[in-house]
Amino acid sequence: MKSWTMRALGAAAVAMAAQGAMAQESSNRVATMTDWSVFAEENPKECWGVSSPKETVNSRDGQPVSVRRGDILLFVTFRPGAPGAISFSGGYPFAAGSTVKVDIDGTSFEMITDGEWAWPGSNDDDAAVLAAMKKGSNAVLTARSGKGTQTKDTFSLRGFTAAMTDAEKRCQ
Repeated sequence: MKSWTMRALGAAAVAMAAQGAMAQESSNRVATMTDWSVFAEENPKECWGVSSPKETVNSRDGQPVSVRRGDILLFVTFRPGAPGAISFSGGYPFAAGSTVKVDIDGTSFEMITDGEWAWPGSNDDDAAVLAAMKKGSNAVLTARSGKGTQTKDTFSLRGFTAAMTDAEKRCQ
């Protein structure tokens, strides 16, 4: 993929995820399905499901470490006429040129990173991750910070399919 395309995708993902993070704390929550919440905005119209990890493990050189991280959130955003778009906020700047490994019940995917955000590299990748998440029970995201900290965030997928169905329906 050409670098300008990746920058455009990155800017779109950051804007989308930033809006989602702000709404996480707003009154736009319209539903909660077990471990996932659904939010909706009217102008521009977009809806998203979001969850925080059930477990977070931080390590350096194989040893557990205590680190400060910002919001750690996994999003799926829907807009009218567009497929679901997955994004991840790791709560720290990822190491330059690194990827985030996503493991969903033994099936692995990679997300590209830019700053504190990560997302699948194409619409097809989004669709594959989304399909696996709908069938899975946990999503484990493993990444590396710019300071060398290895992170492993485990997200429950309980309520995921119901939340995504609701979010997508609200944004048709």
